[in-house]
This record gives sequence, C-alpha cells and structure tokens, in this order.
Amino acid sequence: MIRFSTAFHGVALVLLLFLASPTRSCTEQESNSLLQFLAGLSQDGGLNMSWRNGTDCCTWKGISCSTDRTVTDVFLASRNLQGIISPFLGNLMGLLRLNLSYNSLFGELPMELVSSRSIIILDVSFNRLNKDLQDLPSLSSAQPLKVLNISSNLFTGHFPSTTWETMKSLSVLNISNNSFMGQIPSVLCASMPSLTMLDLSYNQFSGNIPPGLGNCSVITHLNAGNNNLTGALPDILFNVSMLEHLSLPNNQLEGSLSGISKFTNLVTLDLGSNRFKGNIPDSIGEMKKLGEIHLDHNMMSGELPSTLSNCRELITMDLKNNNFSGELSKVNFSNLPNLKTLDLVWNNFSGTIPESIYACSNLVALRLSANRLQGQLSESIGNLKSLSFLSLVENSLTNITTTFQILKRCRNLTTLLIGLNFMHEAMPEDDRIDGFENLQVLAINDCSLSGKIPLWLSKLKNLEMLFLYNNQLTGSTPNWISNLNYLFYIDISNNSLTGEIPTALMDMPMLKTNMVAPKVFELPIYTTQSLQYRMPNAFPKVMNLGNNNFTGLIPKEIGQLKALLSLNLSFNKLSGQISQSICNLTNLQVLDLSSNNLNGTIPDALNDLHFLSRFNVSNNDLEGSFQLQASLARFQTPALKAIENCVVSCL
Repeated sequence: MIRFSTAFHGVALVLLLFLASPTRSCTEQESNSLLQFLAGLSQDGGLNMSWRNGTDCCTWKGISCSTDRTVTDVFLASRNLQGIISPFLGNLMGLLRLNLSYNSLFGELPMELVSSRSIIILDVSFNRLNKDLQDLPSLSSAQPLKVLNISSNLFTGHFPSTTWETMKSLSVLNISNNSFMGQIPSVLCASMPSLTMLDLSYNQFSGNIPPGLGNCSVITHLNAGNNNLTGALPDILFNVSMLEHLSLPNNQLEGSLSGISKFTNLVTLDLGSNRFKGNIPDSIGEMKKLGEIHLDHNMMSGELPSTLSNCRELITMDLKNNNFSGELSKVNFSNLPNLKTLDLVWNNFSGTIPESIYACSNLVALRLSANRLQGQLSESIGNLKSLSFLSLVENSLTNITTTFQILKRCRNLTTLLIGLNFMHEAMPEDDRIDGFENLQVLAINDCSLSGKIPLWLSKLKNLEMLFLYNNQLTGSTPNWISNLNYLFYIDISNNSLTGEIPTALMDMPMLKTNMVAPKVFELPIYTTQSLQYRMPNAFPKVMNLGNNNFTGLIPKEIGQLKALLSLNLSFNKLSGQISQSICNLTNLQVLDLSSNNLNGTIPDALNDLHFLSRFNVSNNDLEGSFQLQASLARFQTPALKAIENCVVSCL
C-alpha cells in the first residue's frame, strides 16, 4: 500500500508539471518584430541560423522570455552585427532589457526604444550610431527606463533636453565618448530625481557646469571629463552630499577648491588638467573616505596641508605639474597605510625626501622628479618591498654608489629613473651591487658620471631599456651586452667611449625581432609634459651610439638588426664606406651617420628604406646624389618623438 501511494504521487507530480509547462510559443508580432530587426542587418553574426520564421522565438539565440512566452530580454552584445537598429524592436511590448553593445551598428537610435513603455535597460554602447538624437515631445505618463547607455558611438549635435522630462525612473545615463556639443542641459537632475550615475565625458560640451546638477540629490557618480567646460564649480554642487566619484579632468575649469571638503562621501576626486589655482584647503582632512585625488596639470600652489594625513584611505595621490612648494615633511605619510601611487613630478618641493614616505609599505609607484629635493637617499626606502616604479630624476641627490647599495633591497623594482642627479660622481663599479634582477628600465642619464660601463649591469637579465647618455664614461662597450636578451632601447650617446663598435651589439636578440611583451608601466613615462608612454612596446627600438670616440668600420653585421627604428652613429671617428647591409634595415625611420670619416658612395639601396624620415650623412667624405634626401618622407611619428624627446630626459 505504501509502495502504491508513492508511485501514485510520483505520477501525479509528473502530470502536474506537464500540465503546468507552457505549450505556446512567442506571439507572431514578437517574432515578426525580431525578424524585421534581422532584415536590417548586413552582417548578422550567424543569427539567421537560429532566427527562423515559424519557430518559437523564445528559443532563438540571444532571446529570453518569461514563463508566459513574452520576450523580455534581447542580449546580442559582441555578435559582430552590422546594419541599422530597426524601430520594430519597440513593438516588443514585454521587453525589459535590450543589449546591442560592442557591435558595428550604424544609423540613428530609434526613439521608439527610448520611449518604450516596457524597457528598463537599454545598452547600445560601442557601436557606430550617428546623427542627432531627436527630442521626444513631453509625454503624459512616466517612462520605466532605468539605465540608458549610448556611450562610444558617433552621435553629434546638441544633447536633447525635453526628452528626459518623463524619465523619472532613470538612474544611470551614460552618453560618454560621442561628439555632443553645446551646454549641458540644466534640467537633467530636475527631470530625473532618481539619477545616481551620470557620465558626460569625452564629448564637446562647453560653457559652465549648470547649477542644476546640484539638484541631483542622490547622485553618486558624476563624470564630465574631456570636454570644453569653463568657469568655476557651482557652489550648489558642493551640497550633493552622496557624491562618491567626481571626475572632471581635461576641461578649462578654474577657481579654487575651498568648498571641496563638503564632499564628505567622496572616494574619487579627479580635477586634473584644468586651470584651478590656490592651495589645497586644510579642510581636506574631513574627506575621510577619499581614496584617489588627481589634481595634476593645474596651477595650484602653496604647501601641502598636514591634514592630508587624515585621509587615511588614500590609495592614489597625483599632484604632478603644479606649483606646490615647501617641504614634504609637512605631511605625515605614515598615516596613509594604503597609499600605492604618489606622483609629485614637476613641482617645487624642497628639502629631503621625508622618512614617513618609507612607512607606506604598500607603495608601488613613487615619482618625485623635477623638484628641488636634495641629500642622500635614506636606507629606509628598503622597507618599500612592493615598490616597482621609482623616478627621482632632476633633483639634487648625491652619493650614487650608496643609492644603489640601498635600492637593491627593493627587489620588485622594474623601472628606475634617477638621471640628472649625482653630478660629476663616479659610476658605481662595485660588483656586489645586485638585487635588480627584475629591473626592465634603467635611466642614469645626464649625470656627468665618470668611469666605465659597469659589469654589474650584466646581471640585469630582464633589462629592456638602458639610458646612459650625457655622462663621461670611457673605455669600450662590453661584449656581455648581447647577453641582455630583452634589451631593445640602448642610448649610450654623449660619452667618451672608445674602440670599434663591438659585434656584440649586432647580436642583440630584441633588435632582430618585433616582439616586445605587452606590459604596462605602473606610471606613464614622460618624455615631455605632454608626451607620455604607458607601455614599453610603445617605445621605438633604438641604438644610439652618437657623440663618442668609436673608430673603425661600421660592422657589416648591423644588417641583422632588422627591428631597429633608429640608428645613430654620428659624431664618432668611423671610417670606410657606409655598409651596404644598412639597406637591410627596412624599418628604419632615423639614420644619422653624420660627422664621421666615412667615404665612398652613398648606397642607392637606401632609397628602398621607405619609412626613413630623418637621414643625415653630413660632414663626411661621401659621394652621390643628394636627391635621396629630397625624396624622403617628412612626417613626425610617435616613435620619432620618443627618440627625440628621450634625449632630453625621461621622467
């Protein structure tokens, strides 16, 4: 009896599930609306294999339905779709979420989708949609739309204003990376009281920040960077107490930051590349949640307030390229245990590097270049076990040998830039210098150092870029240099090196191939204040031996270095003919053989170096037509800028 009862209940359960399961498919109107969208595509990413007339559209790729077989979701992101967006999608009366992002759709955005009575999330970002957005007339009932993302398209014209009057539910609006122009509509927040995230960045908006943005009482993220905004921050904006992320970089905003401390919930403050003046107010210490502060490339001045020490959550402090002055010891950095990035390049800080910085045990990137700091580096810097990027260029530091003995404790260093210091000292030759196995970029340029290229450099097996130019080094170039298998940028120009150009330089593996690992610097390396490089493989492959005392012939093996973009052998004492093998360097953009003792004929095959943009063989005893130089392309590439500007300094 028990066995029968159990079996009965099992059959009943199966029958109940069968009767409860949906038996109908999506409606003909929904199916036709989706097929109309498919018909507007010139490339459908294989959807036609699934989207077939007469089949249940709830089973089609990218389509989800509710239990009553109403289409609720169309998710077709990253499907390689090309074509237009059909307005017939607006006929999907139960559609809640439409995602067409990361495709190649073009044309206009049908306003039937924006004004839909069902859609709550609409994402068409990263396409090629263009034309102006049309203003919708004021509608009687509120729209349900909560998230609208039209970023990274080709929209132009003025951003509509009346469209948003009925968008009472909109909480996220992202229109970044388009070409909208004119003023930011002042009605945005009044029309959308639920707005929590607003991204207007990377457009062409102009004029002042409208005071109406101060009515966004619940907004947490406000981004309007990379526009043409002017004027001061409106006072009412400081009343938006819930704001957590304020990003307005790369505009023309001005004024002071006296009211900034009212943003007590702010986590990210980015006002970089504007025209703000004055000092950082003492009240900044009230911003207890502040994790990132970017005030770089402004006109701010004064000493750093000691109250910065109260912002204990700080992870990033970027104050570069201002007029800040005074001693850094005003700030107790030991109170900032989470600090990972400190960038103060191009200011007027004086005194010594404060000991409290070395208490920031999580520090990964430290740049204090182009200030007026002096003295010796403290042994305490060895406490920064996570330090990977260190730039101290253009200060008045002393005792380079001790500096290297101390820095070897920072075993995670990958980038070390210390040029324009240690003037007229001797290059460290102590073979006990080690601990730099992870170093990838080393710059000890413009120091007028005496001595030779030291043997301890041979231990830097991961070195990719070496800058030793503008010193007083003597002797020959060591043969072990070819064992640095990753070295692709070598500049030892403006020294007093002698002997023949070693064939070891012709065996450098990375100058024979275009392969460079795609890594990212912890901080961008600047060659000028407006030119920066974020990845090593953005730098050209360079061999600069100019302004030395090299003698003998140009090695014929030089033709092996087919990845070279720049070769500079100028101002030496080289003799003989221009090696025909140089004509094999088909990637060359810069070739400078000037001011040597070369003779013979300029090889005609140099005309086949189609990328050559800088060519100089003057002050030699050469023969041949100068028509070669006249036929050269005259253009400025990023690689050329890197070559030219690094001779000044890399910061």
